[in-house]
Amino acid sequence: MHNAETLPPWLQDQLAELRSQRGHALMLSGATGLGQYELAYALAQVWLCERPSEQGACGSCDGCHAVALRSHPDLHVLVPEALAPELGWPIEAKAQDEIDKKTRKPSKWIRVDAARAAVAFTQLTVSRAAHQVVLIHPAHRLNVEAANTLLKTLEEPPGNTRFILACEALHQVLPTIRSRCHIHHMRWPLAADAIEWLHRVAPNKASPETAAVWLRAAGGRAQDALTWAAIGLTAEQWQRLPKAIANGDMGIMGDWPAATVLDTLQKLAHDAQAQWVGASPRFFEAHDLPPLPHLRVLEQWALRLGDWRRSVEHPFNAGLQLEAWMTDCQQVFAPVTRNA
Repeated sequence: MHNAETLPPWLQDQLAELRSQRGHALMLSGATGLGQYELAYALAQVWLCERPSEQGACGSCDGCHAVALRSHPDLHVLVPEALAPELGWPIEAKAQDEIDKKTRKPSKWIRVDAARAAVAFTQLTVSRAAHQVVLIHPAHRLNVEAANTLLKTLEEPPGNTRFILACEALHQVLPTIRSRCHIHHMRWPLAADAIEWLHRVAPNKASPETAAVWLRAAGGRAQDALTWAAIGLTAEQWQRLPKAIANGDMGIMGDWPAATVLDTLQKLAHDAQAQWVGASPRFFEAHDLPPLPHLRVLEQWALRLGDWRRSVEHPFNAGLQLEAWMTDCQQVFAPVTRNA
């Protein structure tokens, strides 16, 4: 359950600001890992709580329990079918039956049928709360038909309906959707606050030094840093990774999901290019980077990584894919590693 006590302090601060928001449509926008969904969920819970306080939803009333059980009659959630199980939201029965029978795959987009169901929901009478709430995450995954279906209701929702949209790519949201929302730009946490929070909530109460490594590996995104906490990444492992990658050594990455491996390669490509042009690396320490090939070689490598990113979720043989990536890394850095 997401309530004020479990939210990171920087999200609690934003929750306190937004809970009295008077507009009927709120867009939470920012980079990945800043907690848009967590904040949207907490805000929905506050608006549906029967005994909210200055700290947020109480977490114990019937309304809060109904939200936690995904059964509150005044809450409607739109998420892509592919994302719903991860977030604990049920898929519509007909769609679930099609997926179970393997007649189609779970959609990565919010489909028009789901949008129509949301519009129908807003026509219902409020059941037990002061508001009806429609939560949409991520808003940039509304397909064109679904977005157009929502336009009129989003502009003039009936009764006390409130929309909360969470988004990680605002430029991909239709302008007609954006113009109907009050846009709240998510704030980045201070490093000290994020490290203290990670130290407190991560498994085994990791040291602040280890939490700082997770935060750096996540590019300052505290929510994403929890992925590294779950992997159990250590400072020594992160420090050794750049030179291991340059040598084509998969090392600890052999047990990682392919998407995490590719994300790490892209971070090294980013930092190598930054170092080449005299900027500060973002994810690794400068002294941990391998000797660098020419900038043009790094740019071409980054383009290949971007191409692979688009197909990383396809059902390739994971082992062969990882070997191909590491062979490519070795070729990128081979001339300089031989001469180093």
